[in-house]
Amino acid sequence: MTSPSAYHILVVDDEPDILELLEYHLQKEGYKVSKCSNGREAISLARQEKPHLIVLDVMMPDLDGIETCRELRSMKEMDDVLIAFLTARGEDYSHEAGLDAGADDYILKPIKPRVFLSRIKALLRRSRISAPTEESVLDFGDLLINKERYTITYNNKEIELPKKEFELLFLLASKPGKVFRRDEILRSVWGDDVVVGDRTIDVHVRKIREKLDDKFIRTIKGVGYKFEF
Repeated sequence: MTSPSAYHILVVDDEPDILELLEYHLQKEGYKVSKCSNGREAISLARQEKPHLIVLDVMMPDLDGIETCRELRSMKEMDDVLIAFLTARGEDYSHEAGLDAGADDYILKPIKPRVFLSRIKALLRRSRISAPTEESVLDFGDLLINKERYTITYNNKEIELPKKEFELLFLLASKPGKVFRRDEILRSVWGDDVVVGDRTIDVHVRKIREKLDDKFIRTIKGVGYKFEF
């Protein structure tokens, strides 16, 4: 198992008490920690340090967590960086909005240290999920999916997909014609330790279809999805 000291986590929150609390517990666990109090500083720090995980508060002045996440996800060098939102139960925030912005998970406030550390460990384990097939390049003529480089080429144009969209597409395309059940997709792409709903898969499939035309992924009602070529 990889030691916590191998991981660098950036914590972003405009409340000093929360920053200190999270920094204390993460450092106590052995993680390397950076912190800042606003979205713009977070983007600058992330570029400089490229952490493995960014814990990002949703409600911040000037540039909120959703917009910060969108900007980070627009940068190619941030493709492999995990992002988890911090959000209070009563905040005007939806899981779908977070997924659309490119988040990998969200953690509820008020913070319970043991639960928080458990979610952090689960997130970092997800970053080490192996590819669903030993093949690293899937060639379908006009569509080329390269797992080693995390790139998609479609009709001679390179298309960028966020990490989870790419992993979902690669999983389905690794076995054309096979119907992947929803629980199988969730386990392979998101892992066993993270609780996400069926809507999570639907959002990602919709985003993939928008970028690749609605002809590769077929919905099997009541079961899941399959890749057709």
